[in-house]
Formats: sequence, C-alpha cells, structure tokens
Amino acid sequence: MEINYNPDVLSCLANLSNDEVFTPPNLVNEILDLLPKEIWFNKDSKFLDPVSKSGVFLREIAKRLMAGLEEKIPDKQERINHIFKNQLYGIAITELTSLLSRRSVYCSKTANGKYSICETFANEQGNIIFKRIEHSWLNSKCKYCGAGQEVHDRDVSLETHAYQFIHTDKPEKIFNMKFDVIIGNPPYQLSDGGFGISASPIYQKFVNQAKKLKPKYLTMIIPSRWFSGGKGLDEFRDEMLNDNRIREIHDYPVATDCFPGVQIKGGICYFLWNRDSKGDCKISTHKGNIISSEMVRTLLEDNCETFIRYNEAISILNKVRSFKEPSIRPQISSRKPFGLNTTFKGSASSINKPITVYQNGGKGYISIDQIPRNADLVSNYKVLIPRAGSGSDSFPHSILGRPFVVDPQSACTETYMIAGVYKDKHKAINLANYISTRFFRFLVLLIKNTQDATSRVYSFVPLQNFDEAWTDEKLYKKYGVTQEEIEFIESMVRPMDLNDE
Repeated sequence: MEINYNPDVLSCLANLSNDEVFTPPNLVNEILDLLPKEIWFNKDSKFLDPVSKSGVFLREIAKRLMAGLEEKIPDKQERINHIFKNQLYGIAITELTSLLSRRSVYCSKTANGKYSICETFANEQGNIIFKRIEHSWLNSKCKYCGAGQEVHDRDVSLETHAYQFIHTDKPEKIFNMKFDVIIGNPPYQLSDGGFGISASPIYQKFVNQAKKLKPKYLTMIIPSRWFSGGKGLDEFRDEMLNDNRIREIHDYPVATDCFPGVQIKGGICYFLWNRDSKGDCKISTHKGNIISSEMVRTLLEDNCETFIRYNEAISILNKVRSFKEPSIRPQISSRKPFGLNTTFKGSASSINKPITVYQNGGKGYISIDQIPRNADLVSNYKVLIPRAGSGSDSFPHSILGRPFVVDPQSACTETYMIAGVYKDKHKAINLANYISTRFFRFLVLLIKNTQDATSRVYSFVPLQNFDEAWTDEKLYKKYGVTQEEIEFIESMVRPMDLNDE
C-alpha cells in the first residue's frame, strides 16, 4: 500500500545557529494554545511576531483565524485578504528570513507577487517587513543591544544583527498600531566583544521592548537562564519575578525536549503574560513528551532572589529554611581565590618551589612570592571544588565536579574554588563528604542552571557542624525529607563517590 507523506517543510529546517533557532510547528501550536479561544473568532485582533525567522508563528495563527472567522467572513478569499492584510504583522530578523517568512505566510516571497494568496498588498514586503539597521556605537558597544563593535561593525554586504524591533526608542512607530498579541522566538545572544567568544544575552531586550507596546498578551520562548539571573540578566530576572501578570510558564530543563538536536545550557521556557490579569503563575515542567509537574504558585518564594523552577523542590527547600541555619555561601571563595588565572601553570619541578598549585590539567609547583593574594591560606587544609561543574541538561546529573581535600602548602588557580579552609584535616574531609551528598548538590541545582558554579549557587545550602560526618540518610532525617521527596532528589542528582578517580 502506497502512503503519501507530505512533511511540513518548517519542521525540517536546519537552525541558523544555537542562538537563532527555528521553532517547530508543533511547539508553536502549544504556545498558541495558551491564548484565549475567543481571540480566534475576533476579526479585529492583531498579532505581531517581532522576530520572524520562518514565519511559522504567523502561519499557524492564520490557520486558526481562517477557521474561527469562517462564519463572520464566509467567502474564503475575502477572509484570506482580511486576515493577512489587517491582522498579521511581522518583523524579520534578516533579509533572508523575511523572504522565508513571506513564502511561508503568503505562499510567495513577495507579498504582491503573482502567487501570493493575499490579493490586497501593494508592495513586496506586505506586513512582514525587513529594514537594515545599523548599530549605534557607544564606547565600542551598541547602546541598544550591547553588541561588540569589533565583531558587528560590518561591511554593507554582511548582516549586522542589529534587530529592528529593539534598535529604537519608539517601537510603537514601526507599525503605528496597537497589538492584541505579541509572540515569537527571539535571538538568544550576541557577541559583546569581550575575551574569546564572550557573548551577552539579548532575548530579554525583546521581552522588555514588547511590554512597552502594552499588548493584551505577550508570549515568547526564551532560554531559562533568566530564572537565576547572571550575566546581563539580574535586572530582567527581578522584573519578571515580581510581575504578577505572568500567568503561565512552561519549562523545559532539557532543551532538546523542546528543540531536538539543539543544546542550550539551562534549558528553555515559554511564558504567557496577560496585561489585564494578575495573580499566581501556573508552572508546568516538561520532561520528554509529558508534563511531569504542574503547580500554581508565586514566582518568588519569600526571601528568595531566584525562581525555584522545580515544583517538587518547594516543600524540601521550605523544610531546610525552617531551621534558619546560616548558608555555607560565605565560606565559598570567589573566583581566583589566590589571584591565579586559569591559564597559569606552575613549574613541573618542586625544586625551590615548595607550594603545590592545583591547576587546569593537573598540578605544578610555585613559590610563595608567586601568589598575588590570600597567601595566608596556603598553610591550611583546603577543600577544592571545580568551578565549572556539570550543567543541568540531563538527569540524574552530578551538578558539581568532585571536591577533594588538599594538604597544607597548596594553592590553586581559578579552575577551582575553595569550599572551606581548616587546620583540622578531619573537618575538611567531612566538608568534602557533605558536598558529595545528593542533598547538598540538589540545593545547589535549585540556583545553578549553567556549568559555571559561582559562590552564589550555594546560597540555599545550610552550613553544618563539620566535627561530625554527614550522609544523605543523616541529612534526610535531620530535615524531615519524605520518601517521595527523597525519590525526587535522587531522580535529579546522581550519587558521587569521592574514592572514584
């Protein structure tokens, strides 16, 4: 039996990059399902995709409007003309994606072309526009998006990546109209001209710009790294977590569950912002093809700076915080605890170099006068932990690199952080064992959603008495963790054996 199979071409497109990802049609429809059903029956509703790449959002919206407006506008061609001319608007991110978007939406790369399904456009762009924009340089960076001038000050034949929607102080002037819905999948980051491949997040600028237009509904799919802030995101995080108009968040801790084949550290989420509705937010966590957890709650727990992405973690964290113990964070060192860069290499010989330095790729030897700061810590036992730990892109995961105890007469480069400094080796060993517990690393996971493990990610971890040893069983009992909660912790964090090499 011969089966005719006609795949949706927009489900087959290769991504532009990990930062400019095409949205699969099935995911677009999941996002559109967040909007109220009555909007598809309203011939006056207006939709804007300010970051159009494939045109898939506008295309899927058009399908819904075609069905919803059938009774109000029975003539099919009249209905098509009305929807595409009066309801759907897009701003392409490049000239290439403007052609692709028009082809997807109008069935023609030009809106007024011979094969365009809409008969009423008088120009080639129609309502899906593209205009080349130049960056506005200020101190070697763009004042709008933060792009580095060294990287993005380009010849006219190359894309500038100066996106029209955010390179203006008056986004309302682009179309001179109000929108009921702003929706899209913005670019995620741009090179900022820093060291190496340094890049700054940019997606938050699209969200903030969209809010300026005051749509009834705003929904975008963006990296989840904003949950805990970080480079360029702290202000955005605080604003989002204190905005009770965010009514739904769908979180994909493993980005490949959302975008197959695309690795995005920290995962992906999409949200619904409702201008005229305030209250708690429904948090849905996706795992594979299912919603593994769903809860209506506040975005910001009392005395928390970050968003707790896992619903199941709330009760566990509350039990820990009820003890009102100090955090271990103050004793976790900053980066470069001894002032030595990652690239620093000690001598291969210990002759006249009495201090062992733990460095990227192993260890070397240095003298005391080679240590720029904290030389007084050299003579103590120390617990070192790799600064770059595992991410949270699959579970169960290690979350942190393996801690280890080093003897006196030792130092380290910024490859490591110091988790504790002791005269007593026994206390250092007990701290290393505490760090290795699933309980400890689970509390770190609640903040840490990238590989980088700064001292901030340890904020939820309570300080213990290191005159005694700590195990998961002992910690579960101390904090009254239930069997169901234990199973969740252990589904998220794999065991760590400090004796393994």
